[in-house]
Amino acid sequence: MSDTNGPRALLRRIRVWLIVFVVCLVLSGVTAFPLVTELRLLDDSLDGWAAPVAELLPGLAEWIDRVRGGLETADEQAPYLLYGTDWLAFAHLVIAVAFYGAYRDPVRNVWVVEFGMIACVGIIPLALICGPLRDIPFWWSVIDMSFGVIGILPLLHVRRMIKRLEAGTGTETVQSGRP
Repeated sequence: MSDTNGPRALLRRIRVWLIVFVVCLVLSGVTAFPLVTELRLLDDSLDGWAAPVAELLPGLAEWIDRVRGGLETADEQAPYLLYGTDWLAFAHLVIAVAFYGAYRDPVRNVWVVEFGMIACVGIIPLALICGPLRDIPFWWSVIDMSFGVIGILPLLHVRRMIKRLEAGTGTETVQSGRP
């Protein structure tokens, strides 16, 4: 008979949420590598099969076209500038690796989840400060900020579950690494 409310079940739920978060973090990072290709595909789709979206949101279509032009120009004239997005991608992947500690021993490594929450909160001032400095439309900064808001929600849930696990069990169950 399995215990759906015991420490093992709670640990299993924590790990599932952490896996989902890490997968999203990795996908977010990996997509920063092929930006020029992605923007070409996106811009072409707004002229093709996704034309109704472009008609509904002309500001978005104009912004995507502008960003595509800028990235293509940078890629042609100063490809070293895109190296910065490679480092952005790498940072996402490195942060994702840090979550392995929380996966392995959530109680001892709750700080990793809290670090992730701080990073999510930090997205908001970054977008509000750097967006205007880089001539980013405010509505795009709102989209960027939404990643912090969306990202913190599962981390808050995971942190609450970790605190429940910590309060309800000894650390021996968690440290063994067995679900």
